[in-house]
Amino acid sequence: MAFILWIIAVVLVIAGIIALTRKQMLQGVALIVVGLLIGPGGVSIFT
Repeated sequence: MAFILWIIAVVLVIAGIIALTRKQMLQGVALIVVGLLIGPGGVSIFT
């Protein structure tokens, strides 16, 4: 389960960075924050 959360977090952060480069600031920041929150290094919403 932790590995799946890690993969999802990485995808969300990468999508957030791509959104930032496309000048979509709010969406990019939101994706990065959500990715950091559910990642194993962050505060997991599942524990």
